[in-house]
Amino acid sequence: MEELKEIYERMTFLRQKGIKMKDMAERAGFSPSVLSAIYSTVLPAYFKNLEKGMSEEEALHNALVWVNNVSKKKLLGSLARLKDSLFSTDYQAKAVHEDTRCPFLAQLENNMQETMGRIFNFSGIYISYSISSGSRSLKVEPYLIAPAENGNYVEVGHNNAYGVTHWGTALMNGFNHLYLMFNENPSPQLSLFYICLKLPMYDRPPFLRGLYLCFDYNYNPVARRILFVKHSDSVARDEFLKLKGELKALEALDEKEKMYYDYTCQAEDIIRMCNIPSPRMTEEDLIVEKKIFSL
Repeated sequence: MEELKEIYERMTFLRQKGIKMKDMAERAGFSPSVLSAIYSTVLPAYFKNLEKGMSEEEALHNALVWVNNVSKKKLLGSLARLKDSLFSTDYQAKAVHEDTRCPFLAQLENNMQETMGRIFNFSGIYISYSISSGSRSLKVEPYLIAPAENGNYVEVGHNNAYGVTHWGTALMNGFNHLYLMFNENPSPQLSLFYICLKLPMYDRPPFLRGLYLCFDYNYNPVARRILFVKHSDSVARDEFLKLKGELKALEALDEKEKMYYDYTCQAEDIIRMCNIPSPRMTEEDLIVEKKIFSL
């Protein structure tokens, strides 16, 4: 199964160098749609399943459930040929002209540097509290907000309840909001989750309140209330990495945690969306969706 990681990394490398998916598929003898499904859906899901503690066989089996044009037998039987074709593919570097830069990305880059001068009142280690996507448990997770070592942006870290650490960046909307942004999957697979925290008119506030937007286990968008409680003013990575996230059932909470649970884990504190199987897509789908989430 180690070949799957090598294949994914090589395809990522070739895509970044400008090689199109259809050209890779043609060299490997694959249908472009099949190879695209393997790269964009099967392999990211496989790696995520491994992170959850599944065996390699179970992780691949569950990953293939998400597509209907890739069989396990064909995939495993074609790995050697696919790997050989990918590693024998040459590429030509493309020059990037200055006038092709996206103005919005340049604006974000400028904002990152401006945020560096405003972040010190909010730097430190926080413990977050929110509702779990898979249960009514309280999700308790550490976050780090700190200036990056190179001084060019604000670095944010997140230790989730399943033992995975994510690193991202932060932006500030003046002195009103702080946005923490992460990519949940390995690059270049894009699965953004971000947190919008309302900043109070208070120096070094003991807690911050906001909304947490991400995907649930069915890849549908979810927004939920989240509370950040200051744990330490330290910005040391090693201290942050010692803290672990966890899920805590209601009966295991202390008095203060029960207050956090009441604030973040009630029925009105989570907003969901889902795709309703419908051949017609009419306004009735909207009614059905609301009924599903009111049950």
